[in-house]
Amino acid sequence: MLSEEEKISPDIILDKPLMPLRDVVVYPHMVIPLFVGREKSKMALEKAMAEEKKILLSCQKKSSVDDPDISDINTVGTLANILQMVTLPDGTVKLLVEGESRVDLLEIRAGDYFTADYCVLTETYNEDDKEIKALRRTLISQVEDYVRITKKVPAEVVTTLANIKDPGRLVDTIVAHMSLQLSEKQKVLEMLDIKARLENVIGLIDIEIDMMEVEQKVRGRVKDQMEKSQKEYYLNEQMKAIQKEL
Repeated sequence: MLSEEEKISPDIILDKPLMPLRDVVVYPHMVIPLFVGREKSKMALEKAMAEEKKILLSCQKKSSVDDPDISDINTVGTLANILQMVTLPDGTVKLLVEGESRVDLLEIRAGDYFTADYCVLTETYNEDDKEIKALRRTLISQVEDYVRITKKVPAEVVTTLANIKDPGRLVDTIVAHMSLQLSEKQKVLEMLDIKARLENVIGLIDIEIDMMEVEQKVRGRVKDQMEKSQKEYYLNEQMKAIQKEL
């Protein structure tokens, strides 16, 4: 939850439809498909489509909660534009949204669907800060290592990242591609200080790389042991066959 000092924008927008998300954090500039099955969420979407095609999105604190209450919803979320909405034959709604800005959900209300009053949150950083430029380079270098080791992220992602000049957007894009806990992704969404956000994600990637390298060593060791066991079994069977022939 943000302090009063971090609520930069004084402009408060009242009573806009809000849709809690079960297992994803949406960042500004991020285009992502969502599948909506809960009736409350469908009603919030209908309201949003009837107005400006904008909807508030916020990740639940626990993805396992089927019917969230106000207290289950994080109070920092994202204002998103609805790019496309299609109702599938089974009644599920397929949605394509694009994150627009970080928002502070000042008051959430429950009814037929969730609504909230919100203000847009402004990121803080100095474009000429040499430390931010250095952190940006460090982060891109780390991502190259991460992509090389994990093999789960397409290599062309690194080229795309190098072309993103805005450091805040760069961090958001990287975190969106990473397999992190929802609480970590939510923490990044709440960080308005770009330098702190860069440092935080550099630390997260360091941990991920260390974990993946340990996992690779363990897998290699297990594979060697299995191959040794198989070889011994094969030789024993050969010896038994030879003894039988003799």
